[in-house]
Amino acid sequence: MSYCCGASMVGTKGTLKHYRTQVHNVPLLFCPVCHRVEVHYKVENEYEILAEYAHGDGASEIDFQDYVTEDEDAIFENCVNRESEDAMVIVQRQIDMSLDLLRLAKEMQDEKWESELKRRLAVMSQRKLKIQHNKTGL
Repeated sequence: MSYCCGASMVGTKGTLKHYRTQVHNVPLLFCPVCHRVEVHYKVENEYEILAEYAHGDGASEIDFQDYVTEDEDAIFENCVNRESEDAMVIVQRQIDMSLDLLRLAKEMQDEKWESELKRRLAVMSQRKLKIQHNKTGL
């Protein structure tokens, strides 16, 4: 599992720009709290090599899947959530984990960690409300 801001990062695929080259279908990890995105560590080296070669060849776009045969399920097997899941399920799991960690932070009397977790819970609660609002169409 990968973490950012103490939240587990969500596995997804997306497009990254390397200089003037767009690399599509790159396995990524996305933080649902601060929105940080990073190349999944299992394919990071392959991404860097492919992106450099494509840039050197002057390619404007390439598809990562055409060059790397790593199985998608194997790449994302350690992710708690994947972007393809229901957004409400992702948010609820993030909230549940944060509440568990908050209990631990209180037991340890780590006020800084408690504060960070409360901030994360506030962000995730707002996201949950937004999803509920969008689902009901209000």
